[in-house]
Amino acid sequence: MTAPDREPHDGPAAPAPGPDELSVRDRALLALERRPWPGPGAKERAIREELGISPVRYYQLLNALIEDERALREDPVTVNRLRRVRDARRGRR
Repeated sequence: MTAPDREPHDGPAAPAPGPDELSVRDRALLALERRPWPGPGAKERAIREELGISPVRYYQLLNALIEDERALREDPVTVNRLRRVRDARRGRR
């Protein structure tokens, strides 16, 4: 399990991302969000096991990430879907 402030699967020799690139952690967040989930609890379990963070922290990071234009360039389908879901929830409030 990785510490919350460390990048998942990031060893000491991993290069730092450039200014126009997403971090390893950000890419992992998007990859996890793209996956289908078989049932309740599976996604939360994967968040804890694969990313080493709590589901609450995951959603905080994800909500900030979908505002990042680099994320939109990296995975427009996932980011636009998440933005639509967020906007629909805001509209119901």
